[in-house]
Amino acid sequence: MTNFIRTIIAEDLKSNKHNGNVITRFPPEPNGYLHIGHAKAICLNFEISKENELGVCHLRFDDTNPLKEEVEYIDSIKEDVKWLGYDWKEHLYFSSDYFEQLFNYATELIKLGKAYVCNLSAEEMRDTRGTLKEPGKNSPYRDRSIQENLELFKRMQAGDFEEGECILRAKIDMSAPNLNMRDPAIYRIRKVEHPKTGNKWCVYPMYDFTHCLSDMIEGITHSLCSLEFEDHRPLYDWFLDELKTPCHPQQIEFARLNINYTVLSKRKLLELVNNSLVDGWDDPRMPSISGMRRRGITPTSIIDFCEKIGVTKKDSLIDMSTFESCIREDLEPSALRSFAVLRPLKVVIDNYPDDKVEELSGPNHPKKPEMGRRTIPFSKKVYIEQDDFMEDPPKKYFRLAPGKEVRLRYGYVIKCNEVIKNDQGEVIELRCSYDPQTLGGKTADGRKIKGIIHWVSKKHAIDAEVRLYDRLFNVPNPTKTEAGKHFTDYLNPDSLETLSSCKLEASLQNANIESRYQFERLGYFALDFVETTKEKPVFNRVVTLRDSWAKMKSS
Repeated sequence: MTNFIRTIIAEDLKSNKHNGNVITRFPPEPNGYLHIGHAKAICLNFEISKENELGVCHLRFDDTNPLKEEVEYIDSIKEDVKWLGYDWKEHLYFSSDYFEQLFNYATELIKLGKAYVCNLSAEEMRDTRGTLKEPGKNSPYRDRSIQENLELFKRMQAGDFEEGECILRAKIDMSAPNLNMRDPAIYRIRKVEHPKTGNKWCVYPMYDFTHCLSDMIEGITHSLCSLEFEDHRPLYDWFLDELKTPCHPQQIEFARLNINYTVLSKRKLLELVNNSLVDGWDDPRMPSISGMRRRGITPTSIIDFCEKIGVTKKDSLIDMSTFESCIREDLEPSALRSFAVLRPLKVVIDNYPDDKVEELSGPNHPKKPEMGRRTIPFSKKVYIEQDDFMEDPPKKYFRLAPGKEVRLRYGYVIKCNEVIKNDQGEVIELRCSYDPQTLGGKTADGRKIKGIIHWVSKKHAIDAEVRLYDRLFNVPNPTKTEAGKHFTDYLNPDSLETLSSCKLEASLQNANIESRYQFERLGYFALDFVETTKEKPVFNRVVTLRDSWAKMKSS
């Protein structure tokens, strides 16, 4: 699908602006797991590189803050990008690979009189920065000599100062309308071990300084960034221009992905994880790529969604139903059909022979005969859903009720003759009869049976746990909180329902991690590859058959 970025690249190729090259990059910070918002950037960068003959996409970790970065995050990001189907090949990089060069570039800025060591505290820096309407104030350390700054910067790296005692700042303009240009910090002291470089360094470059220079070092032609970096572009240009670098990556900004009923802030997601409000980064309710993978969402669904929402310059809030629709569109043609009874109610068919077992036949997909058929064992005792029986039904209730008939899907018509209850008055069993002349969808006397329900043979049922996942939050925008409330106050209490006594069709004995299944009438499901065992399969609901939230909004 064409968009303004593809149009710019096409024009650059036509004019041979970058010698026919298209080199993009996906530059995550390894301070958390990737989420659906990152998927948009991954797809955009890798797909654009794939579309061009000389296209390459780098995976680069911007690992400049060892306080928040972990090897676990690096490994998870690699896994997520590969799972989405993208290959960086030999182009795996780390900003820490360039620490020596970046230190030298910072030293060069000092020599040019364009950087200085500042001893203001963080609070004092904020107080002197100014506002959008008022200029900032020069630091009292701004006019240190080049020699003094060089010496102080070396001492910073030698560990002579404590964290926060001093920083290196670019010398630009404290009255600049763009606050990013008001002598920003470019190096800080961090006396903590780095995941990749260990204890070699105790000064680390700031993100803005690192980002544009890392792009330059790698020869990136098109640096695709989300819109929040638009105000940072003049700063990137300033660094590259002042240092007279051999190339100048072209930055292009696009609107980041925002989706309702969830949060896409690493800080907020980390809060959910650290406070055990979810079961880790791979909780299937999380918008993380690892969570979606565990839930059973496919890479195709995510890529199709990113393509469908497009790339624009205007921020917008995408409805979760759009993503769920992409998931259904992907799963509907390929998901194998099966019966599953999630809340079982036992049915005894009194006039069916005690030891008889029939092998009934059902399609693996009702619209695709080429996918074959499955056999469904039928016997005297079956399970149906509790919701498919009502003792005192309304007028237009077509499922099972006392004295009423219903068809068992792909099977016989049964009639409810007796309701068995326990001492608490709860229905625990139905005694029914069946009409042996009704197999194959017809009745001998031509009577019409409107109700059709699914079922599972008690004798052949597989016991399983089924987890019904729903949206993580119960309001569209949980970040817009009311006074006195926190975004976690809007967590959906019904985002997970665990059912431990489910009964599944015998064919699901051979269910596998790679397949997706439509439990007829219930939704799309996948095996949980983390907690499933041979003794206890665990199925996650990937998505419902229909958009139940839209129905709730309209009611």
